[in-house]
Amino acid sequence: MHTVAILVLDDVVPFDMAAPFQMFSWTRLPDGRRPYRVRLCAESPEVSTEGFGLRIERGLDGLTDADTVIVPGCDGTGPPSPRVLAALRQAAASGTRIASVCVGAFVLAEAGLLDGLPATTHWMATDELARRFPQVDVQPDVLYVDNGRILTSAGAAAGLDMCLHMIRRDLGSAVAAHTARMSVVPLEREGGQAQFIVHEQPPVPRGSALEPLLEWVEDNLAREITLEQMARRAGMSERTLSRRFREQTGTTPLQWLLRTRVRRAQYLLENSDHAIERVARQAGFGSPTAFRERFRRVVGTTPHAYRSAFRGKDSPATRT
Repeated sequence: MHTVAILVLDDVVPFDMAAPFQMFSWTRLPDGRRPYRVRLCAESPEVSTEGFGLRIERGLDGLTDADTVIVPGCDGTGPPSPRVLAALRQAAASGTRIASVCVGAFVLAEAGLLDGLPATTHWMATDELARRFPQVDVQPDVLYVDNGRILTSAGAAAGLDMCLHMIRRDLGSAVAAHTARMSVVPLEREGGQAQFIVHEQPPVPRGSALEPLLEWVEDNLAREITLEQMARRAGMSERTLSRRFREQTGTTPLQWLLRTRVRRAQYLLENSDHAIERVARQAGFGSPTAFRERFRRVVGTTPHAYRSAFRGKDSPATRT
């Protein structure tokens, strides 16, 4: 049997721990046999997290003979102990497959296991991961990254995607598909975690010379808007407008406009039943094709898939 060891640290995120435990435990071969043996391991027998405590039977020695080690995310801010880091490095050196769920990537990075590799974590923590560990190639838009022996996943649900990927890699698509059905999740999700990121516009200081212009742009998104029109509306030259935009928003006028159009399209997809072509017009895109290309580039999925995933239950399209 393939042994999966889940490393449980203090302040572990319960879902990050339980989801891979359950998914590998549910996996069955066509003849009904269990291909995985799943164990929980910890540095000490007692592990505490918010709301309850856990008693773990296996210590760090449980990582020694494991085929796969999974590190769930933790809410704690302190670094893991030297013993934990040493155990992970030893497991990696022996060829053990090691994977992290959500902010568990910080533990792998602390152990030096992500140096020079692409990796991901929850989208809210990608900037912090890149800042603290500049030697890691942080990929903010993907659900998981597979480097062969080292894998990282985004938020908790992306840990399920990563586990299914490992099961499919180990045992084939048919076994992975059965596990997905047992877990009531898709075998593969369209798009990456870019579709979940809340893209806020850079703040503009109240009373700024740009504030009336940006309000006008948002009120007229369905129209064609050029840099020349924006400069004329602001009473500036195009060069001055571009400089002011850089100073006050950190981006260019046209990039700001495109981001605003995408945000308007997201709102319409979530809250209306308008056809994609109408959403494209209302958001100010020249054609449905241009809209789909820009939307996929920014959001990481198609407008149709985004609507299916994020349309609110109280939107006009879903009310009965």
